[in-house]
Amino acid sequence: MMRFGLAVLAYVLPTFGLGFVWHLVLFDDYYRALHIYRDDIIIPFGLLSMLIQGGIFAWIYGRTLAQSATSFGSRALLYGLLGAVLSWSFTTLAVAAKNIMTSVPGYLLIETGFTLAQWIMVAPLTVLAFRRSVKDSALAQA
Repeated sequence: MMRFGLAVLAYVLPTFGLGFVWHLVLFDDYYRALHIYRDDIIIPFGLLSMLIQGGIFAWIYGRTLAQSATSFGSRALLYGLLGAVLSWSFTTLAVAAKNIMTSVPGYLLIETGFTLAQWIMVAPLTVLAFRRSVKDSALAQA
């Protein structure tokens, strides 16, 4: 359960931090020019969404890759690719398909960049969260 909680945090903390800085500071003017976001963004809804996503992604990792005998880097890369493609499908493609904006290609470009940056951080942190300590491994072998 501790690993699951750490994996949720491994998703939520970098996603929230990066999301806040990316969307509301660094590229605020870019997003305003797209005319896609409301003026009064509801940050608690975004945080709740990230908590739900973090729980689901942690569960997926725990069920599919956590016990893999592959290397740390291989698990991080595979999980990062899986997470990025899945996230991109519902945070980028689906939004571009149904929201009014001044430039769909512009939105796809900026959000693809965000998704890549997000999963470059989230994937290795999640692998670390599920990593067995030396003490845990010794106890499991005994």
